[in-house]
Amino acid sequence: MTNSDAIDLASMLCSRLCHDMLSPVGALSNGLELLAEEKDPEMRQRCFELLEQSAQISADKLKFFRLAYGAAGGFGDAVDVSEAKAVVGALASDAKRIAVNWALAEERLPKPAVKVLLNFAHMGIDALVRGGTLDIGAEMRDGGAEIVVRAAGPKVAFDETIGAALEGNLSKQQLSSRTAAAHMLCLLADHAGGGLQYQKSDEALVLGAVLPGA
Repeated sequence: MTNSDAIDLASMLCSRLCHDMLSPVGALSNGLELLAEEKDPEMRQRCFELLEQSAQISADKLKFFRLAYGAAGGFGDAVDVSEAKAVVGALASDAKRIAVNWALAEERLPKPAVKVLLNFAHMGIDALVRGGTLDIGAEMRDGGAEIVVRAAGPKVAFDETIGAALEGNLSKQQLSSRTAAAHMLCLLADHAGGGLQYQKSDEALVLGAVLPGA
């Protein structure tokens, strides 16, 4: 990756973060304006509830971005899976009508594996536009990590351009805030000597990763 490519990717990831944070932060701003003008006690209580909800969603999204894009879990080489589970659980709760099932063989996973797991989970949640189940599995084998995420539900939605980015078939013109995370995962998997793949039907999306050098 050239310096220019790295800058483009970082810019797109920042754009994605800003896009996803705009709605809950905007709701906080609107709620504060309403609260300043509202005199009715019942309506003021409702404003406080909406502010609390928006603040929680904002915090959940920031926790996700910290682990999925940033220096996950501080300076160690591995991250406690309880952190990843808490973040995914919060995102699924925000999305509503999504049940999350876990099959994790480890208590801690390497940072690259956590990034892949979280981004896969986020893609799965986005795909379940009408709700459904999200099954997440990960284990260490022969010194590497294997991850599988399955999103199942009615009318699963998935942008094939994101799939192309995961498999390393994304053109430079197709890099956008929507495909940047998938492109990042592809680079991460390639650096680890592994690969990513996906399969999609109307009822399910399956995302898989093998990271030998994670």
